[in-house]
Amino acid sequence: MLSRSKSSPSMCMSWAAVNRRVVEPVDDLYADAEHWQVNAGDETIHAKRLPGRWRRIKWLASSVWLIFFLGPYVRWDGRQAVLFDIPSRQYHLFGATVLPQDFWMLSLLLLFFAILLAVATALAGRVYCGFFCFQTVWTDVFTWIEEWLEGDPRTRRQLDRAPWSAQKLRIKSLKHLLWLLIGFATGWSFVAWFYGIFPLWRDFFTGQANGVVYSFVALFTVGTYVLAGWLREQVCFWLCPYARIQGVMLDRSTLVPAYDLLRGEPRGRLRKDAEPESDPHGDCIDCNQCVAVCPTGIDIRAGQQEGCITCALCIDACDSIMDKVGRPRGLIRYASLDEIEGQPARPLLLSVRVWLYLAILLLSVVGIGYGFSTLTSIELKVLHERSPLFVQMSDGSIQNQYTLKVLNKANVDLTAHITATSPVPMEVKGVEDALSVKHGEVTPMRVFVRIEREHLSGTSLPIFFTAEGQFPDGTPVRAERESAFFAPAP
Repeated sequence: MLSRSKSSPSMCMSWAAVNRRVVEPVDDLYADAEHWQVNAGDETIHAKRLPGRWRRIKWLASSVWLIFFLGPYVRWDGRQAVLFDIPSRQYHLFGATVLPQDFWMLSLLLLFFAILLAVATALAGRVYCGFFCFQTVWTDVFTWIEEWLEGDPRTRRQLDRAPWSAQKLRIKSLKHLLWLLIGFATGWSFVAWFYGIFPLWRDFFTGQANGVVYSFVALFTVGTYVLAGWLREQVCFWLCPYARIQGVMLDRSTLVPAYDLLRGEPRGRLRKDAEPESDPHGDCIDCNQCVAVCPTGIDIRAGQQEGCITCALCIDACDSIMDKVGRPRGLIRYASLDEIEGQPARPLLLSVRVWLYLAILLLSVVGIGYGFSTLTSIELKVLHERSPLFVQMSDGSIQNQYTLKVLNKANVDLTAHITATSPVPMEVKGVEDALSVKHGEVTPMRVFVRIEREHLSGTSLPIFFTAEGQFPDGTPVRAERESAFFAPAP
């Protein structure tokens, strides 16, 4: 456990020098302390924005949302690479086309992300909330615009309290206009994943898009503007269910931003005339900068609480103060509860639930990989007629009836030829003509198979149906399905 040494004379001399050098800047840091408390929505939190390692990591993590805005412009084989075409019931993922019949893969994908969220929480707390959540990222961008236009937190509070003037109206109007533009871009990008980006550009501004498109763009515009611009941390406190259930997903080995109580207490403000040898205080100088930078306005020194989104910005703030006063970094750091209390830290990989989560993740990935590896352009299903199961013809032969269903998963129409094979000679009727299958549709065909009684040695034998075709570009496709031929007992 890190602690401040007070016994070394050289350390005392250095500490006194540090006091003289930094006392004035540190005194300035206390100026905003009175403005910070746990906010219940009665005032706007204007969090400080300080540079640091975790701020850089936060921006890098947030940049993954660029995929949300730029993804619809990626092309693949002359069309949008990822398009969820709900009216046509087709989902294009680069070279693969997924139809509702393959919906089980979407279920596995949702399971994968749900368990991934649980794993991340078990290992590092609400790291998703702090670095990747839509609400957190958009709020961060909105407050960055607010600071760019209105100034630092103190200036923004003064502007809020100031009477309306032409300058205040201009600044506030520009800020809210930019917020609305970001909200519109959010709604526009969301709809583009389902409508197609270039058809959306063509239809939206000419009035040719349907009402659902305009409704969703408006909904996301207003929703983003209200949630990220006005509600902000109140979404995390009162609207987000994840904030409520995180307590059951953490344990004593989970790494979260934590205040080193043993090292920091008793806290006390830094005084210029203090004697280092007689200083009874811990390393925390009670500057409240960890609270000032918190986007939800909580005090990390009060312990783990539902308002903490583990964004780690308090770590940057505390480290910068420790650098100024000449004390070791890490008073606030990523640590487990066991570590903070001075107990041996249990390795996270020894947790049973972590291995259980990882096993479910692995099964989900394997299932999704299997699903995509077995995707074909056409799919053949064979339904055997069950009433009656077989018919004995007047010449003694046995006839079975089948209904074949050919699903065309491609983007173009297809002509398929149906054939059937079995271990014994047979006669197949109903496959003489090619089957025309429209793209994205299932086309049925009724087939009759007749086998002479002398070729049947049991009550059933395997039979294989094959659908073969060729796309206009010459690419061959083939699907095969096994069924059974039934006959009476010899």
